[in-house]
Amino acid sequence: MTRAGRWIRQRLILVVALLVLLYLFAPIFVVMLMSFNEPKSKLSYTFDGFTWANWQHPCRPYGLCDAVSTSLRIGLLATVIATALGTLMAFAMVRHRFRGRAGANLFIFLPMASPEIVLGSSLLALFVSSGFGGKLGFWTVLIAHVMFCLSFVVVTVKARLTGMDSRLEQAAMDLYANEWQTFWRVTFPLVFPGILAAALLSFSLSFDDFIITNLNAGTTVTFPMFVWGSAQRDIPPQINVVGTAMFLLALVLVLGGELARRRRTR
Repeated sequence: MTRAGRWIRQRLILVVALLVLLYLFAPIFVVMLMSFNEPKSKLSYTFDGFTWANWQHPCRPYGLCDAVSTSLRIGLLATVIATALGTLMAFAMVRHRFRGRAGANLFIFLPMASPEIVLGSSLLALFVSSGFGGKLGFWTVLIAHVMFCLSFVVVTVKARLTGMDSRLEQAAMDLYANEWQTFWRVTFPLVFPGILAAALLSFSLSFDDFIITNLNAGTTVTFPMFVWGSAQRDIPPQINVVGTAMFLLALVLVLGGELARRRRTR
């Protein structure tokens, strides 16, 4: 085998992985590029000219920043509530034996396996039958987001708890730590990466959701709904600015977490 053949063989998996990542990130690169676009027509989605005006005036389309603010508030609240409840549920299912445990594990997966249109319409029927049909808005969207984020939190934290070595907790108690000290000094630091991953996943799902939100929002407008409504009339480039900013923020959080993990490892 020639030297070039050996070089390609040794790096084939790396090259294929890079090509797959490039393919996956290509739409994001297009969004970044279009955030600097100065379109000649409201219905044009071609790069006509470079401008910084979109970044200087991200709130120029009326209601865009209000929609982003609504999505952020719903996403943060849903993340906090779903992460807290899901973590407690995961601990209960992994650490305790109780009647109906197997059924609870099955029902946890149902919101993840159900199509969003089914889950959204079911929640809408629940709100209408409960007397909230005329009060759909911020709080019904928040409840709906907590409901579908909860399953993802439970599954993520359960996976972390299942893979944790229980002998570490036993060793802490052998060294005269009580249950409270063992939890905060041993258990929680070991489970925290799973909790953080579940929280980030919940926020991403909540901020990005459209179908369930559209069915239960009433007059409340979130960022995905604003994008959908704007696409019926024109395509404001400031939408690409918000998308690019959210992607860069997520990238900074992930890189910061990875650097912190490597620093702790050293």
